[in-house]
Amino acid sequence: MIKLRLTPYANTAWAWDTTTGLYRTADGQSEITPYGHPMLEHLGLTDGTRTLVVVRERTAGRAVARPEPRTLTAADFDAARTTAVTWPLDYVLVETAPGVPVRVTAGPCGIAPLYVAHDATTLFGSWDMADLAQHARTLSPREVARLLIYRPRYSQETVFQGIHRVTERATAHFGGHLHVQYPEPALHSGPRELADTADVLGAFVAAMDDALDARPLDAEATVFHLTGGFDSGTVATRAAERLPGQYATSTLLIAGPGRESQLRRRAQIRDAVSFAGTDLIVDATETGVLAPGCVRRSGGRISPYEEPLHHPFTRMTQLIAQHGARTVVTGLGGDEMVALSQQEYPHKPMGEISDGLTWIGARARAALEFADDAIAPPARVNSMTLLSLETTAPVLLRAGIWPVHPFTDPDMIQLGEWLPYDWRELKQLQRRRLAALGLGPDVTQSRTRESFAEVVQHALTTEARPLFDAILKDGSPLFEEGLIDPDGLRDGLRQLDSGPYREDGDAQLLEVIDLHLAAAAFL
Repeated sequence: MIKLRLTPYANTAWAWDTTTGLYRTADGQSEITPYGHPMLEHLGLTDGTRTLVVVRERTAGRAVARPEPRTLTAADFDAARTTAVTWPLDYVLVETAPGVPVRVTAGPCGIAPLYVAHDATTLFGSWDMADLAQHARTLSPREVARLLIYRPRYSQETVFQGIHRVTERATAHFGGHLHVQYPEPALHSGPRELADTADVLGAFVAAMDDALDARPLDAEATVFHLTGGFDSGTVATRAAERLPGQYATSTLLIAGPGRESQLRRRAQIRDAVSFAGTDLIVDATETGVLAPGCVRRSGGRISPYEEPLHHPFTRMTQLIAQHGARTVVTGLGGDEMVALSQQEYPHKPMGEISDGLTWIGARARAALEFADDAIAPPARVNSMTLLSLETTAPVLLRAGIWPVHPFTDPDMIQLGEWLPYDWRELKQLQRRRLAALGLGPDVTQSRTRESFAEVVQHALTTEARPLFDAILKDGSPLFEEGLIDPDGLRDGLRQLDSGPYREDGDAQLLEVIDLHLAAAAFL
């Protein structure tokens, strides 16, 4: 939600430039550009020495803050700084003062990523990693290895040494050297015993209402992602119940045996309550993950953390923007809200390296010993959810669209933590809520898996082949750094050609493509 260029120790005042939509110091050495959007606001405060600039999500029922810096007493400035971090929605704080390092603090929600980099005198930051490409020095073996085997970790480390992530509630300090300070761990609770009179579905509906009402949503400028799944389905149907006929919907269509099920489920969900007539659909099989016109494929600087299905997701986002929408509401975070613990359901951790991943280079394999080092402490929002939000936000923000994720609301998260096992197992909470709307077993008890696995398979066996051929012929930064073994990659491609297709094994080849294209574009 912010882009910045900060020079520490400066003794100049900040001013708001209405024409350019940014804050700038009198000497022109520092700038802060808030993301301009009706769902956001920004303000500046100063006590004549210190300056605080706040960019944050708007809350419903409050007038929009004035951006021009206001002068306060030192005591009132201290009180305002203390209050700023209690804001109920997401925010970014920037603090400057003469003779001291600058500080940039991220809020607790992670709706838009914040990446930072620096040179000898200046700190740079952006929600779009491409803005910092000139600061990418080389690849991080540990982070590349994590992504190659699908073992992502939420930390300040990114694929590119020289570019850092400011994780939720973390503070970046810069005075010539950069230090990203992690926050204290967020506290969580566990399942509780339900009272005999407990109305779980009523509590769920109330929590959804509160999450939707927290922000000033404009129904005419809002689209709901409606995939046909439980999470987006429960949120979208509740919104449509409250404002019948006003909310448009959108989705990416999958391939394979789940496609017909997805179509049926979406149709039944849209018939159960009154949505607007507009339903924006992009067929991922027709758009293609790596088809000609894909920004990644054409050499665009797309972060490796952005949406794996970048091309079809971008096309859907463009349709939403053409519709006039400025806000998208998703079901992201629903899985984690009702997730079972390791004690309740012992399961294999994701991202275990296997013999089938023949292309993992020796340096990457060695780095995996330290895969869990230096990760961020527990957050209020599940770390996997935070990483998911990071994949979607840049595409949406480039199109002028702000994302809203009700399942990341604190009350929604706490409700999920308190629920007994039988309400969380297999998403019983969402299933029972949809059943209460009159939806039948085809929606609430579907046994057909719906995923983008077949879309990825098609991309790897068709569109990706010329890219792999070029990599093996011309080389890759991943080869040079010992992170991908060329001979192992050839073996993996032979396995892909000879089949049968292995979802757990072959699918990771898409990560090889994304990392190679990102490395080639950034370095």
